[in-house]
Amino acid sequence: MSRRSLRLAGASYVGYQRYFATTCTALRRPVFTERWAATAVAERLRKDAPLSAFSLQAYCVMPDHVHLLVHAKSERADFQAFMKRFKQMTGFAYKQQTRQKLWQVGYHDRILRDDESSETVARYILENPIRAGLTTAPGEYPHAWSDVYDLEALFSSWQTRT
Repeated sequence: MSRRSLRLAGASYVGYQRYFATTCTALRRPVFTERWAATAVAERLRKDAPLSAFSLQAYCVMPDHVHLLVHAKSERADFQAFMKRFKQMTGFAYKQQTRQKLWQVGYHDRILRDDESSETVARYILENPIRAGLTTAPGEYPHAWSDVYDLEALFSSWQTRT
């Protein structure tokens, strides 16, 4: 496996940006099928985002990975520091419980451009459990949510596609 950086060369990860990120469990083990583990990670994400000056727009804790959409709320919001803290805190707590590593090294992120819709990314994140066959309707999966978007409005187009 290459140790090259996944970050964009010259890109700033500090300031008013929107980020779509995915982080995977170590060896892609489905550790979040355990309700306690999924709940702990979701709670930590919801706590760390505002502490790091981010608004958590949408998230989904799948069995072996986590998707999130965050918007910076400050010119000092540091996405890399936020992700580092989130993964360290959850990884440490998980290892205390299980004696196993929680996360793969790194994560994948995308800085959204001005012409990219946050609603489209939020819908993609929240539809993930449906595409994976874990549930059949938006809002049913207990570890995928948005405190920002009205799910009924967000998924009005979903109903016509099914």
